[in-house]
Formats: sequence, structure tokens, C-alpha cells
Amino acid sequence: MPESTAAGRAVLSSGPRQPFGSRLAAAMTARGPLCVGIDPHPGLLADWGVNDDVAGLERFSLTVVEAVATLAAAVKPQVALYERHGSAGIAVLERTLAAASAAGVLSIADAKRGDIGSTMAAYADAWLRDGSALAADSVTLSPYLGFESLRPALDLAAEYGRGVFVLALTSNPEGKSVQHVGGSESVARRIIEAAADENRRYTNAMGSAGMGSVGLVVGATIGEALVELGVDLAAVRGPILAPGLGAQGATPADLRATFGDAYPAVLATSSRGILAGGPTIAGLRSATEAARDGLLEG
Repeated sequence: MPESTAAGRAVLSSGPRQPFGSRLAAAMTARGPLCVGIDPHPGLLADWGVNDDVAGLERFSLTVVEAVATLAAAVKPQVALYERHGSAGIAVLERTLAAASAAGVLSIADAKRGDIGSTMAAYADAWLRDGSALAADSVTLSPYLGFESLRPALDLAAEYGRGVFVLALTSNPEGKSVQHVGGSESVARRIIEAAADENRRYTNAMGSAGMGSVGLVVGATIGEALVELGVDLAAVRGPILAPGLGAQGATPADLRATFGDAYPAVLATSSRGILAGGPTIAGLRSATEAARDGLLEG
């Protein structure tokens, strides 16, 4: 079982900022390997009895943070669902990220940004620079303009002790048409190996060991894809963000079977399965505890 809340809070907040991988590893030890997605879909807002407007968005988001901050290793706001409300929605996202930081829970901005040159540098500046109102502990990135196109974000994350999660093997059917191309030399395998190289680069430079700060997004429902493509996720030595737990069909047993030796690095994400427990704090906490405890069993 996870350590006490007080102990977990102390591990996460003492001293200067440590690299994201170290902070995430501490959070997973203290609270369990669960990430709660903050996905304010219109349907969920309606189920909660709040309007699909900025006020409803803020109530939803801050309630989730309040409920799960001491129970989950991380929270993951889905950026697109804030963008649809325009600048006021982005302001709610800023307040949500600030609330997560104040509550001592790590944040993953699910933005899936990817571009080249100065544009990628601007994305990195927005999501990873100290002082930015949108700065999260980590951000999701798309590498499909080439892994090295992410260099501004990789370097800025390392500079500020933040992290990134790079899309590698997603569970949507269309993903195979790009990610699986090449068989034993697939696109996905090259991305995964590049992430492993990046973690080795910074580990060697800092003379440290443990979990790296360059993570991957690998769907919890990908089945046998890792075996079919000959991918060794354990060699990445970074966190594996695995969306799909709960409402999308993946069970803790599925995660253990799918990820094998890499399972200790898996940060499983549940969104709808936990958010359906709202709008009450008690309901959200109960759903979060059930999801977390399932991951810790066995």
C-alpha cells in the first residue's frame, strides 16, 4: 500500500526541484502508480449537473484536483477540452495546473504538441518554462515530424527539472498505419529507442540513476503489439503513461500482461471510470482508491 499522505507530500516537496523522473518515481511509491485524467467532456459536465461553460469547467476541474490530489501520483488535464472554451478556458487550465501544484500532485498537460524549429521552441516555452502560466510538471508530445524535432522541449524540460511523454504506441486503430510501419524496425520502435537514448544521455551527464524524465505514451489496450514489434520498454528507463484503464477496457491484470518487465514503470491512466464517481468528493475519492488499489494488488 502507499505510504501516508504526509510522508508522500514530504517526499515530493522537500528541497530544490529534482528531475521529473525522480519526482514521479517518488510519487508512484508514495501514492501508487495511478494518473487521473481530468477530461471535462460536455457529457460528463452534464452528468455532474454543471453547465458546459467556463464556470462548469472550473468547478469540475478544481473538484477533481481537490478529491484526488492525495491519492494519485499525477493528474492529466486534457488540453483540448479547455481550448474549446477559448481564452477563458485556457485561464481555467492555468488555475487547474496551479491548484495541482499547490496540492502537491504532479501534472501532465495532455497537449500532444509537435512541430519544428521556433514553433516547437514556443510550445516548449509555454508548457515547460518556469514562470509560464501554463507550465506543467510534464507535457505530452507528438514525434511524428521526427524525434529530433522535439529537441527544444527535451532540452528545456531537462533544464527546468520537468518531463515529457512522447507518443509511441497508441491504442487507436489508425495508429498502426504509422506506428507499426517497418516491422522489426518500426516507427514506434525507433521512437522508443530514441527515448531510451535520451534518458541515458541525461543520466550519464548527471551521474544519477533511477527513472529518467523522458517518458512514453503507450496505450493500455495495445495487446501483443510490444511482442509483435520486438520492443523492450524496460530498456527505456523512463515512465510509461498508459491510458485506457477502466472505462476503456484495460484491467490491472491486462497491464501486467501487456507490459511485463516494464510494469514497474507504468503510470496507468483512468479518466471516465474515476470521473463518473463525481460530482461529490467522496465519490471521486472512492473511485480513485478502487482504481489505485487494483493496480497495487498482486
